[in-house]
Amino acid sequence: MSQEKLGDGLGITFQQIQKYEKGTNRVGASRLQHIASILKVPVAFFFEDAPGSPDDAQGFAEEPRSYVVDFLSSSEGLSLNRAFVRISDPKVRRKIVDLVQALAADESPDI
Repeated sequence: MSQEKLGDGLGITFQQIQKYEKGTNRVGASRLQHIASILKVPVAFFFEDAPGSPDDAQGFAEEPRSYVVDFLSSSEGLSLNRAFVRISDPKVRRKIVDLVQALAADESPDI
């Protein structure tokens, strides 16, 4: 599929697709899901052969790509991602990540 056709399907220009491809612009979770839908592939397709190993996954109990797919498949994960990507201030985003990590640590059993 051409960049132009993909852009048309997403309602954006092929130049924007090029920026995603080059890594100039970040692809949000909902946009990634839309791209996967247009290309008729699962979201996990984009994470196949990604660098890193499960040991690099900082606390994930299972393979990262499986964890990401499971998370994005849940209504909570999708809602959280959609809201999070609309936050433009990187400091606020970092504080939200810190908050979620602190809440998760509070729920972990003491070892």
